[in-house]
Amino acid sequence: MYIATYSVDVVALLLLLGMLCGSNLMENHYRKPFLLSIVLTLVIILSEAGTMLTEGGDPGLRGISILFNILGFALTPVLPLSFVTISDIRILREHKWLLIPTWINMAATVLSPTFRWVFYINADNQYSRGNCFFIFVTAYIINLLLLVISMLRIGKKYRYPIQGKMTALCIFTVVGTSIQLVDSSVHLSWHCVTVSILLYFILLSEFDSSFDALTGLYNRAAFEKMARQKENQKAFSMIVLDINDFKSVNDTFGHDYGDIVIKTVAGVIRESLDNGYSCYRVGGDEFYIIGNETDSEKIQYQLQSLTNSLSEKQGINGRLPTVAYGFSIFKGGGTPDLQKILKEADGQMYQYKKLMKSESTTTLHSNHNK
Repeated sequence: MYIATYSVDVVALLLLLGMLCGSNLMENHYRKPFLLSIVLTLVIILSEAGTMLTEGGDPGLRGISILFNILGFALTPVLPLSFVTISDIRILREHKWLLIPTWINMAATVLSPTFRWVFYINADNQYSRGNCFFIFVTAYIINLLLLVISMLRIGKKYRYPIQGKMTALCIFTVVGTSIQLVDSSVHLSWHCVTVSILLYFILLSEFDSSFDALTGLYNRAAFEKMARQKENQKAFSMIVLDINDFKSVNDTFGHDYGDIVIKTVAGVIRESLDNGYSCYRVGGDEFYIIGNETDSEKIQYQLQSLTNSLSEKQGINGRLPTVAYGFSIFKGGGTPDLQKILKEADGQMYQYKKLMKSESTTTLHSNHNK
């Protein structure tokens, strides 16, 4: 029965492997580490299946059984780390000491046939847990928690609502794998891990498809999804922002420099606004920002901070254009009319553009008269 379950898991992972290799379902910087994670899982599953086929049988197979156990126990705690490299490899590069439990587990596993630390296979080819089996359990749990922390870091960085989904997925994985840790005769761990990988793939694909490739901000599809959710929210604000005279920037300096301008402005938007705001590039040089703040003075303060930050960059690069913005506030009390809210914010933005042009013309005439 368990061999049949492992076979289903292997087939599912091979299908996922084929999907990733033959399509553009995932960005390249995610795909390679994800592929490695799937291959690692396949090796571990096959190793555990190998232990089931060899342990307790012919004593002549003891050496093969030991090899399968070494592979399984040494590589299992590595699996959560392989998923960490998909989304947040910096956490491992900056804190290499986090790898210590994994290295300790590997060393203890390799030495277990002699010292009986993590596991032991006796002369009759019978398996038993080692005296220090907790080394394996500790390393696995630490690395699983590290995976959760890395995903929460990414969610916070991009203000992506991933916490709830990731927490639910991790609870499912922990509960599923803990059953086998408590009772080694119940082989459910890798079936749960396979399902978790498939769910993680869906979660990561959703995460990946929500962002604009050029700026790293949310894209239009993500905005439309969030806008639908706002239909049930009591109050929020909507900011519309675009780059002044962007067409002339492209015409004068070329589209490559235009992309640099868009990325620079997007970076300023992300860095200037607090966590109460979600930022979207909805097309060209146009950005929408949805915020929880409904106090107009506080919103204006945030936007002033944004323009001040952009002015500092203009002091370094005089070719950077200015931006114009407008906002609208929904106070709650009914279903919001998003089109009306966007139109109000858009109208305020164009009024701001006119004011800026008028001030620019006045300043130009004043300087000319001098």
